[in-house]
Amino acid sequence: MKVAITGATGFVGSLLVQRLHGKGHKIVVLTRNTAFAQKVFPSEAFPNVEIVAYTPNTSGSWQSVIASCDGVVNLAGEPIGEGRWTPERKQEILNSRKLGTQKIVEAIANANSKPTVLINASAIGYYGTSETANFDETSQSGNDFLAQVCQAWEAEATKVKDAGVRLVILRFGIVLGNGGALGKMIPPFKLFAGGPIGSGRQWFSWIHVDDLVNLIMQALTKSEIEGVYNATAPNPVRMADLSQTLGQVMNRPSWLPVPAFAIEALLGDGAIVVLEGQQVLPKRTVETGFEYKYPNLQSALRQILA
Repeated sequence: MKVAITGATGFVGSLLVQRLHGKGHKIVVLTRNTAFAQKVFPSEAFPNVEIVAYTPNTSGSWQSVIASCDGVVNLAGEPIGEGRWTPERKQEILNSRKLGTQKIVEAIANANSKPTVLINASAIGYYGTSETANFDETSQSGNDFLAQVCQAWEAEATKVKDAGVRLVILRFGIVLGNGGALGKMIPPFKLFAGGPIGSGRQWFSWIHVDDLVNLIMQALTKSEIEGVYNATAPNPVRMADLSQTLGQVMNRPSWLPVPAFAIEALLGDGAIVVLEGQQVLPKRTVETGFEYKYPNLQSALRQILA
C-alpha cells in the first residue's frame, strides 16, 4: 500500500510509520516541519518514506499527493494537555482538528484516483466526563469544550463519505508508551514522590501504543471495518488504581497525591484532561475480533518500563 499520514512525527505517528515501513509499504509523511521529519525518518533508514511539506489549515499543492495513495491516516492536532487553555489556545486546538481534517477531506474529494479509506483520529473526550457512567461507541456526546471539539472534528471527517471513501473514526483513549502522558508521570515516581492526581476516583481509559498502532493497521487493511471505534483497552481503571499499579511496577511508593488545585494552577481549564475522566469501553472494537496484546494495565506498564 501507499499511505499518507499527518501527525507522522508524533508519539503514535512515528511508530505507525516504522511499522508500515517494516512491512514494505510506502508512506507519504505530510508535515509542517520537513527538516524535523527528515531527522525522524532519515532517507537511508526509511527509503520508502516520502516527506511532503503541507499547510494543514489551508489548501495547496500538497493536496495533489493524496491522489496516488491507497489510504490516509489523519492524526494531526495541537496537543491538549500542554499549557493553559487561553481563548487563543482553545481556538488553535479546535482549528488544528476541524480545519486540518477539512483540508484532508477536500484533497480526497478532488483526487482523480481516490484513496479507498480515511482513518481519522478523534478522542474519548467526545463523551464528556463522568465518575459513574460508562460509555461505548453508541453513547451520546458530552457538551464540554473537548466534546464540542470532537464533534466538529468528526463532522468534517464524515464528509469524506460523500466521495465514496470508507471512513474509520478512532476515538483515542490516553495512549501509554515511552512518551505521552506516562512520560510525565514516571519522573515523580522515580523520585519517590508519586501518587494519584486529584481525587483519584476519576476514570482513566487507556490504550498501549502498540495496540493502537495495530488497530490503525487493521483499519487500513480490513474493508469491513467502518464507522466509529473506541481505541481504548477493555479494562479502564480509576486514577488511584493507575498510581498504585505504576508504583508496584516501578517498586516505588504511590501515596503522595497531587492536589487538584496544583494542576488547575498549572493548566487552568485544561486541568479537566487529568482531573476528570470517563469510563470508555471498546465494544465495537472487540466485536471486530481485534486481539489486544495489552488488555490489562499491569502488563502494559511492565512492557513499557522493562
